[in-house]
Amino acid sequence: MAFLPTGEVIYIIASVVILYNMHEHCQRHYLGHTAELKCLALHPNKTVIASGQATSVDMKERAHVRVWDSVNLHTLHVIGLGFFERGIACLAFSKDHGGQHLCAVDEAAMAHTVSVWEWSRGQHAHKLLEAKSGAEQVVAVEFHPVDSNTLVSCGRSHISFWKLDTDQRTLSRKLGCLDDDKSSKKSASFEGLVEKPKFMLCIAFTETGDCWSGDSAGNIWVWAGSSNKVSKVMTSCHDGAIYCLCQLPDGSILSGGGKDRIIHSWDTNYNSKNRSFEIPEMLGAIRAITQGKGRQLIIGTTANYILQGALDSRFSVVLQGHADDVWGLATHPCHHQFVSAAHDKTICLWDALTHTAIWRKMLEDDAHSASFHPSGNLVAVAMVTSHWIVVDVVTREVVSAHTEGTESLTCIAYSPDGRFIAVGSRDHCVYVYQVSEDGRKYNRIERCEGHSSGIEHMDWSSDGQFLVSMSADFEICFWIAAICKQVNNPATMRDVEWATQNCTLGFNVCGIWPEGSEGIDVNCCCRAHQRALLAAGDDWGKIKLFSYPANKPKSGYHVSSGHSGGLTSVQFLFNDTRLITSGGRDTAIMQWEIH
Repeated sequence: MAFLPTGEVIYIIASVVILYNMHEHCQRHYLGHTAELKCLALHPNKTVIASGQATSVDMKERAHVRVWDSVNLHTLHVIGLGFFERGIACLAFSKDHGGQHLCAVDEAAMAHTVSVWEWSRGQHAHKLLEAKSGAEQVVAVEFHPVDSNTLVSCGRSHISFWKLDTDQRTLSRKLGCLDDDKSSKKSASFEGLVEKPKFMLCIAFTETGDCWSGDSAGNIWVWAGSSNKVSKVMTSCHDGAIYCLCQLPDGSILSGGGKDRIIHSWDTNYNSKNRSFEIPEMLGAIRAITQGKGRQLIIGTTANYILQGALDSRFSVVLQGHADDVWGLATHPCHHQFVSAAHDKTICLWDALTHTAIWRKMLEDDAHSASFHPSGNLVAVAMVTSHWIVVDVVTREVVSAHTEGTESLTCIAYSPDGRFIAVGSRDHCVYVYQVSEDGRKYNRIERCEGHSSGIEHMDWSSDGQFLVSMSADFEICFWIAAICKQVNNPATMRDVEWATQNCTLGFNVCGIWPEGSEGIDVNCCCRAHQRALLAAGDDWGKIKLFSYPANKPKSGYHVSSGHSGGLTSVQFLFNDTRLITSGGRDTAIMQWEIH
């Protein structure tokens, strides 16, 4: 995360780099990447950005670095295609000589590789130096601000000081000396009082060039100049890991704690300035700190919140998201709103026009699926446990709660007329309830039995009489909803009009499957309300837009990328002007305009 002179904060999610203007509440997007983003770095000129992606799951998109202009979003250079193996763990521009050097750390299979590039030389840059860092994970790298020939990297059980010799074309490494006795588990330099850190997690430099590093036990280690020998240890600065260090213009350094969620301020004499701030537990641990406009600070948290404020005043939430897998989406039947359901035990109601959260509700269990009542006043939520609830959209109160079996629930859907609700479970059954009193009373009718695997998707007929369900083993079953009886002759369903198209198997969607598919390619689909378009999300992060019906092999489509893994849900807004998508493990919710 970084702050640009334009007033934008820059951060990554999935395979997209976001440039968010906090004053105007609008976003720009750099879309040059095709797989999960791992890191980014800001050039000393505050305009050029480097961002590094991983190799995609299907190995079709290779790990590389893109250097681009944050003003016009144009790609300047593509670096390391064919050189990097798995993904870019961290990046850093040099501080002097116009920031001409770029360091990249590759998460190679056998050993992490540190490489230094003349990034502006040629279209694909020029690699100056490379060296193996070892098998231990590397989480941060920085060029020394005073000694231009020194790099510092850190990670699991180590901090390393690298010497660059461009004449001899060598990159030599010295490990940070934490003690005098290498066999000891404690630092002999400090009377045996300091445990060797399991992780060195972050790096910052003072104005004089001293290096500060924060560890997983809450200690700050000081390294004089570019020396690999520790000069001071500030113990127990935080209760738990220190995830970030940030130098401010006045020379002071901020440290951000994980477990204690506290920001501390330190002067260059290693003394606390008695200025600190603790963020609320629900917002997560402090993951990143950067200097904003004036005295403002910008904080990123592990729960995917971005906060803005100052140590001597209050911090306010600028952006929020989900902290764990996002699986469920439900769009409002008549407003530009949608609900997201995630495995962080929350559901959130969003305004699609203002891109803001209207409200957020904590639940007792992870949420997996959601469905709006046709009135739009209620939303039903299915959990990864066997529980499902109905929430009033206005008051956020739970108006009804139920339990079905012992297996996790996978999908939930109201009938178009609101008379029924169906709940799919991993126990191979669909449970059907009669709904009355405007969605506030539920009586179970029966369960639909016949599948041999867990239920994945469901659709209702337009008149609410029939239900179709699809299981994980690609079996389609049709049901008479009012009596939960299976339709034994599927041919009789040929002319039935369906209100939705969430099942990824069927005559009208057979064209969304690529040739030679083994059944894992398409995760979800949704037909537009006006029945002209069909959106499908695949297992590689791609969103494909088809004309409906897509009932011919190799049906044509328009493809878009943004998610970094398998999509979990795609849903059109009520007027089909926008498509909402969720990316599961990448925790991203994206909005796409339909032209």
